[in-house]
Amino acid sequence: MQQRRIGPLHVTALGLGCMSLSHGYGPPAPPEQAERLLLAALDAGVTLFDTAALYGFGHNETLIGRVLAPHRSRFTLASKGGLAGVAGDDGVKRRVIDGRPDAIRRDCEDSLRRLKTDVIDLYYLHRWDKRVPVEESVGALSDLVRKGHVQAIGLSEVSATTLRKAHAVHPIAAVQTEYSAWTRNPEIAVLQACRDIGAAFVAFSPLARAFLTATPPDPSALAADDLRRPMPRFQPEAWAANLKLLPAWRALADDVGCSPAQLALAWVLAQGEHVLAIPGTTRVDHLHDNLGADAVRLDAGQLQRLDALINRHTVTGPRYTPAAQADVDTENFAD
Repeated sequence: MQQRRIGPLHVTALGLGCMSLSHGYGPPAPPEQAERLLLAALDAGVTLFDTAALYGFGHNETLIGRVLAPHRSRFTLASKGGLAGVAGDDGVKRRVIDGRPDAIRRDCEDSLRRLKTDVIDLYYLHRWDKRVPVEESVGALSDLVRKGHVQAIGLSEVSATTLRKAHAVHPIAAVQTEYSAWTRNPEIAVLQACRDIGAAFVAFSPLARAFLTATPPDPSALAADDLRRPMPRFQPEAWAANLKLLPAWRALADDVGCSPAQLALAWVLAQGEHVLAIPGTTRVDHLHDNLGADAVRLDAGQLQRLDALINRHTVTGPRYTPAAQADVDTENFAD
């Protein structure tokens, strides 16, 4: 499989986003199914596994620790802190962004324990806490590197301006943000900023939250706690408009000789040698289909056709609701 660099690390260009096994898209996968999926990815040669303290409020990291700790030397481990489940006075855990140094250190210690490892290869600030200067949060991450708990640090969902401020404190090895043919915000400035400072860009949701696959979801059938339910693009009017893009997308995949999902992933990887993708799935057959994108090469004409079909002008609806968008530090298109 293609190899790409993240700071001092060399990993497969296609990693595995582990979130969907525990969080975000309905109930967690059954333990046997999740274990089968993780081991199948490892056996297929995937060397980048991505998780976070937030996912299932620790469930995902515990799962990875249980299943993959015996194989720790075979893969690069990425996790995230600064956003976790915190119990309130009622004992119920809720999503809390906290970029204070003490919180980051606590999150990392908790993650190391759950992951059953002494070091996390790539540790991200999951969200910039806008109440805390990013320099302070990155300083805490830098301390974790000096102590040997973390090899390299990254940021998730930040603007180019914030990235440069952070990089002045400690080298940033990677930026992780949503990126696919239907979510182009990183093209405003972050992709170029990553090139400029020598950071990798790691695309999450590169399959457009399953829209750019052979079996896009039915929004009306999503689980009550599926994070796509409130998203503007999944609302009835926008969804109906976006579905009209798929026949031409599938025809282009047929012309290339790949599946719709492989086309989406090949497009992401074609955006630069510093770009990686971490598609997630709970199904082994979908995993192998995704990994088949490693062999797909798109020529200039195919890329032009794809860009003309799905882009920020042809997709209906913004990426997030206003409330969700307020939690991220990414640039928005003016139009």
